[in-house]
This record gives sequence, structure tokens and C-alpha cells, in this order.
Amino acid sequence: MNTPFTITPLTCEFLQPHALNPDAPHRHDHEELWIITHGKPSHTVDFAAETLESPVIVYIARGKVHSFIPDEKTQGWLIRYNTDFVETSRFSFYSGFSDKVQFGLDHGYCSTTLNTLCDLMLKERTNENPDFTVIRHLLSAVLAKLGNDSRREYLEERKSSNPRILTFNSFLQILESNYRRPEGVDFYADKLNMSSRNLNLITQAVFGRSATEIIETRKLTEAKRLLLTSGKSVSEIGFELGYNEKSYFTRVFRKKTGVTPTAFREESFELIS
Repeated sequence: MNTPFTITPLTCEFLQPHALNPDAPHRHDHEELWIITHGKPSHTVDFAAETLESPVIVYIARGKVHSFIPDEKTQGWLIRYNTDFVETSRFSFYSGFSDKVQFGLDHGYCSTTLNTLCDLMLKERTNENPDFTVIRHLLSAVLAKLGNDSRREYLEERKSSNPRILTFNSFLQILESNYRRPEGVDFYADKLNMSSRNLNLITQAVFGRSATEIIETRKLTEAKRLLLTSGKSVSEIGFELGYNEKSYFTRVFRKKTGVTPTAFREESFELIS
């Protein structure tokens, strides 16, 4: 992307060509926020498709393979920005261990504060000499508000005093620094001074997944990124992520995604091209 930031209203004029001639699955070198205030568009991320229920925000991390097909009622905003334009947001952090990052929004917030902030960003961006510092502050405000208002329990600041949430977030922080190592649940439980059983109970209660599933998802999310953005071999990628044997890495990847790492890379490049 040649500019650090763009914002586009999702109007009929913008969306009609996409509805008539949907984009093929593609990936990009920037971050995207699809803020859907109305309608039920179809969205595909890493080949998993679903119909979105508005109002909703969808975060597309750099390197993700995705496509978007609006319906006749779709409205909202499309925000694109370079990875280093704003400080790392919760959306980008949680995209590491979640297959998709999307959260329901409040209708009242969409029709007032959110639209106002987006209008201000659009007005500044369309100036002859836009002030990207102002835009950065406005985007940071949007990201902070969206994070705080998320309905997902592990993202809510208001519940941050909950011991389970604190432990879960500590687990994620440790995971982010160690997911490339060949370590299992016992390693992370030991770091948190608890048993593996208790760690699994916490991750199930907060996120609905076992600690093992979250660890594997973080590894495989990085594996997908490397398969799409690097020239490394499958063996090299597996070894980098703590899998000592290519066959085991391939087996885990296929169990999670339904295809082998080689097939994922080939199919992705074929669709993108």
C-alpha cells in the first residue's frame, strides 16, 4: 500500500461492482477493518466462509487470504492501514490464536460515535495535505473503543479484575513469546504456577478451547503466514515452529486445516493469481 492509511465509505456506488463481480480470494500487505453497520454480506477468511450479521467489525490481518461479497443492504466503512501506522491493537494480537477476529457492535455506538470518528478520518484523509498524526489518534480511539466494547469476555477491560481473565491474558502473553518452542501445556502451566488441568479449565471457561488447541492455533497461524509470505520449505517452517519432524507438522496442519501445508500454499497462490 502506497499510503499509510485509507478509509472508504461502503456505499452503493462502491459496493455494487463488488456485488456484480466479487473479488477473488486475495491477500495484502496491510491491515484491514471492515466495519459493517447494515446488511448481511458474505465473508471468507482462509477459505472459511460465513454470512456476517451486522453491526459487526471484522479485522483482517496482513497476509490473510480473504474475499468479501456484499448484499444489497450492506453499509459501513473499510479502513486500511500499514502495520506500523498505529500501536499494536488487541485485534492484531488476538488474530494470532483465533482463526477469525470479528465482534458484534452496538447499534447506538455505530450510529453516533463510530460514524462521527470515521467521518472525521475521511474528512482529514481527503484533505490536500492530510495530517496523518490526527488520523492516527482517531484510528487509535476507534480501536480502543471497539476493543473495550467487545462482547468477548477476554477483551473486556471492565472484567479485567476477574482472576480467570487475568490468568488467561498472562497465558497469552507467555505464549506469544514462546510459541516457536516445542513446548506443551505443562510448560505454560509451570510458568503460571498452576497445574495443566487448571490452565485447561481456565482457557475452556474464558475462550471455549483447551490450552493445547490455543497453542496449536498460534503455531499454525504463523505457519500459514510463513507459507504465504516466505520462500521457506515446509520442513524449515515446521522446524522454526518447534516441530522436529516434517511428517508430524504436516499431520497437525492437515488435521487443523483439512489440507497439507504444501496444498495450502499451492491453492492459496493459485487463487491469488
